[in-house]
Amino acid sequence: MGPGSVRIVSRWGHAFLLVALFSSWRASPDTSKDGGSWPMVNLDSGATRFSTLSQITPANVNQLKVAWIYHMKPAATAGSTADTAWRLSEDQPLVVAKTMFVVTPYSRVVALDPLTGEEKWVCVIPGADQASLRGAAYWPGDTAQGASLFFGTNHGYLYSIDAATGKINMAFGVNGAVNLRTPEVMSTGSDKTYILPSPPVIYKNLVITGAGPGEGRGGTGGGLGPAGDTRAWDIHTGRLVWTFHSVPRPGEVGHDSWGGDSWKQRSGVNVWGYMTVDQDRGILYMPFGAPNFDRVGTDRPGDNLFGSSIVAADAATGKLLWYFQVVHHDIWDYDTEAPPTLVDVHRDGKTIPAVVVVNKTGILFVLDRVTGKPLFPVIERPVPPSNVPGEHASPTQPFPVTPEPLAPMSVQLYQGEPEHAAWCKDYVEKNYMLLGKEPYTPPAFNGYSVNLPGTHGGVNYAGGTFDPTRGLFIVNVNNLGQPMRIVRDEAGGYTNAGEFAGTMRFWDPEKHLPCTATPWGELVAVDVNSGKIAWRSVLGVTDNLPEGKQQTGRPGLGGPITTGGGLTFVGATDDARFRAFDSGTGKELWSYHLPASAESIPITYSDDHGKQFVAIVSTGGGLLRAPLLSDEVIVFTLDDGASGGPKVVQASANSAASQSVAAPAGPSQMVQKLDPRMQAILKRQAALLPPGPGRDATTRACTPCHGLDVVTNQHLTSQEWTNVVQTMSAKGAPATPAELSAIQAYLAKAFPRGSGQD
Repeated sequence: MGPGSVRIVSRWGHAFLLVALFSSWRASPDTSKDGGSWPMVNLDSGATRFSTLSQITPANVNQLKVAWIYHMKPAATAGSTADTAWRLSEDQPLVVAKTMFVVTPYSRVVALDPLTGEEKWVCVIPGADQASLRGAAYWPGDTAQGASLFFGTNHGYLYSIDAATGKINMAFGVNGAVNLRTPEVMSTGSDKTYILPSPPVIYKNLVITGAGPGEGRGGTGGGLGPAGDTRAWDIHTGRLVWTFHSVPRPGEVGHDSWGGDSWKQRSGVNVWGYMTVDQDRGILYMPFGAPNFDRVGTDRPGDNLFGSSIVAADAATGKLLWYFQVVHHDIWDYDTEAPPTLVDVHRDGKTIPAVVVVNKTGILFVLDRVTGKPLFPVIERPVPPSNVPGEHASPTQPFPVTPEPLAPMSVQLYQGEPEHAAWCKDYVEKNYMLLGKEPYTPPAFNGYSVNLPGTHGGVNYAGGTFDPTRGLFIVNVNNLGQPMRIVRDEAGGYTNAGEFAGTMRFWDPEKHLPCTATPWGELVAVDVNSGKIAWRSVLGVTDNLPEGKQQTGRPGLGGPITTGGGLTFVGATDDARFRAFDSGTGKELWSYHLPASAESIPITYSDDHGKQFVAIVSTGGGLLRAPLLSDEVIVFTLDDGASGGPKVVQASANSAASQSVAAPAGPSQMVQKLDPRMQAILKRQAALLPPGPGRDATTRACTPCHGLDVVTNQHLTSQEWTNVVQTMSAKGAPATPAELSAIQAYLAKAFPRGSGQD
């Protein structure tokens, strides 16, 4: 295609500056075409997360079993005091060339055998720095440099390491790392927070990074801080190649959307989620978050581009091509951070390259990938005004004619189990809460308001998956409100304050029971060709509600994948389940009770003989503050009839002598000894368990890791208890095979699903 330009459009697109695209642009080979691997986060550059693997199907998915488990926490070294705390991980492992790469939450990147979990190498990140929670980017290399991994850290560095050895690539940046905290982005001081929250993306010889400048918390100057600019670096040297100003400077498109000097040193407006790339066309798609302060915009009149927008840029130069603002003048923290998913839309016998955009609002837009023009009509609908003095809330917001919102946008109170329904009613009345009945109900001044979706979304950063064989975009959504209150601070500015200051959800905080109407979580499929909802399925159960009231759905983080076998795999929910659904119908077919919630995205891959594996990282934690109960990469495959449990591998101890250490001889398990004080505690806890065969073995095996209330608060099926006990065994529970069998039988009898819980 030769040079050309496009027209100026209405507010939904503002000014398009689509510059020349050349058909001669060709990217590096996309290693995702190898169906047996998972070479990058979200599988491919377009974030489809659709694997062609088809060995596992709706007919046999219930035969999945755990193949192996890798404990990410390093084993204690001789004479050291082991860190007993588990840490959150949202990592999406990569599998390339018979190696699995895992970015652990313990300052380590490891290479594993994807068939056994055995370590190949370990890279310990220098300076006690911590890698980003969400993983790494893989580059296959070229004639000048071998295959490499790139990842960011909490100290604001971008590292390059050799994928074959784990050794740091010393020619990259300074001693293998680029310091992202440059003066250009740290204009308000080098002491401010700046991290790289998600993996970079790679285009040709460029590694492209988003930004994590922190969240503004209100007050005078609360929106100022490090810039959220997107930048590209030379993949060999770490030299800065281009910068895209996320808050437009004078003379740049979008600058006039910031009143006065409100653009200066404005923080936020950053890509903290996943970017995608159309490798053939050379287009980078950036999903930007809200400006800081993200609950009050009194000091930033205007639409505030490119806040809460999807922006397309020339991947080689960073030059703006087009943009689409999903939320004008965002005062809800409705970040647009889910990966812009590249799909093909079939219409009137034509194939249109498109991009699916969805954010915390749960509203989904389908745009032409090249021009940014919506493929389904978008209208600007009036929304409620703000009562915060001096607020410049936008009078309208964009809504597609189709599809309908994926998540509810009007707060309705829970009306199920009577005790919880009464708690919610009292909760609202005691705090004089205004329940938002319209989309985009603004945060209230002084009094509390509840908007839906809340700041959790809707759809959070993980986004969805696209099944091209069915034309379905499938994504998990939340129905979890957010109480908010805006008050004046001592300096005369505004802040969100009180116990609900951006952290408390609209739920019973002790029981984690939301006060919105069910379902609290859903899996939703959208036909991108018609824009219609193809199906909705309840996603998640609430174990501590009575039988008949448990099919509520659950909120969560993480996202789904789809496969050529017709399955959708998803963890995400805070009920600690990993599930498989029929992609065509939305029917739940299989679930496995994990040791902790999997607030991550699963992957799938195969061996040389076509044997398919599915892997998920399970730690718990995250925005829902689920307990951190695990540190595992858990891998499943079809049951081949072989006896014995899953292979368990314990991460090796750190080596003080080298950044890369040799793999251990074999798996090990930590043995925990109990002192007399702990024995007394366990004796008291044992009173929680009813008498019966297997009670003593349950006490001995379960209590070294957690209190028995973790057991007694669950009521599961016999198969679910079998899964729990299998996981306990894999984590090193001190029990023989016969004792484990007795424990399973005891728990299934003592705490069956359907028994009367309080």
